[in-house]
Amino acid sequence: MTPIEIWSGGQTGVDRAALEFALAHGLPHGGWCPRGRRAEDGVIPERYRLRETATDAYAERTRLNVRDTDATVIFAPGRLLSGGTGLTREFACELGRPALVITARSDVLGAAARLRSFLRRHRVRRLNVAGPRVFEAPELPRFVLAVLERALAGVAAWRTE
Repeated sequence: MTPIEIWSGGQTGVDRAALEFALAHGLPHGGWCPRGRRAEDGVIPERYRLRETATDAYAERTRLNVRDTDATVIFAPGRLLSGGTGLTREFACELGRPALVITARSDVLGAAARLRSFLRRHRVRRLNVAGPRVFEAPELPRFVLAVLERALAGVAAWRTE
């Protein structure tokens, strides 16, 4: 069995928190990013193993990340999903991919248990992690890291079944 692979689009906020989690735990990671490695803060660092899309459109990146993964977890500050976060959910529905929404109003342990159950139920090997950029939800990256830490505790040995 192989360890779970973390994918995201490389944007600031939730995307980068997921990639940093993968790097810190030696997990494989990847994903699509807009041409030119475009992000809110300029150019996405090369240390993230992301492939560039044909265009610099965020929507193209979002669709490809949903398409090329087994499932998506969407972290959001509240129940309302807007902008690219809402688009991620729409693409998951359109492409028939499982998606789990976790709001920052959830407690970390409960959110981690829901995520772990979701990963096992859908036999996820490649997980797309999505959510708003840091400008829209500056507190969310810390929550994402806490949930991933608890959901994938002992991640070096954690495997999907």
